[in-house]
Amino acid sequence: MPFKAAHGIFIALVLAATSIVRPAAAEPVQIVGFGDSLMAGYQLPIEDAFPAQLEKALRAKGLDVSIANAGISGDTTSGGLARVDWSVPDGTKGVILELGANDALRGIPPEETEQNLEKMVSSLKTRGIGVLLVGMLAPPNMGEDYGKRFNGIYAQVAGKHDVPLYPFFLDGVATHADHQLDDGMHPNAKGVAVMVDKMLPTAETFVKSLGVTD
Repeated sequence: MPFKAAHGIFIALVLAATSIVRPAAAEPVQIVGFGDSLMAGYQLPIEDAFPAQLEKALRAKGLDVSIANAGISGDTTSGGLARVDWSVPDGTKGVILELGANDALRGIPPEETEQNLEKMVSSLKTRGIGVLLVGMLAPPNMGEDYGKRFNGIYAQVAGKHDVPLYPFFLDGVATHADHQLDDGMHPNAKGVAVMVDKMLPTAETFVKSLGVTD
């Protein structure tokens, strides 16, 4: 066999062997942030929205995740229930479920909100997708009775379906004007950073429960 041919075969065999033993690059674990304008990042650049800031914070912890933004401004739990199947694609490992604020603003019966949340959690779990449920509090102007009925639904859903709960999405923002947009309702980029910082331990635990290691 001519030297050039033999040399070519040798190189080909080395390359083939190398490709066999080299592990394929792992794909980031896919997570979806599913919610309303608070998740979508109302009036903010996409890189300042909650999913992007949380993804960056988790990656800084060594967790290889990709968090898609499936927030829609104005969405209610009934709207979320109608779109959850197609907004959360196959291959998703976990969903951060944040809905209900607009239900409270519209005075929707808390019992209806609770039922919608339950159906979404059940649907996702049936698909083998982990859920981190994010709670909200009713605005004070809705009255004491409504607040009592609404504020407890997240813990009830989380307990019934055995999913982790982060009690209040706007913790650290709701009473701080410097963390809000001029509307006094939505977080600015600084406010989102506060929300991420406060939720990070819970989110990190949730991500690790999906099999992601640092």
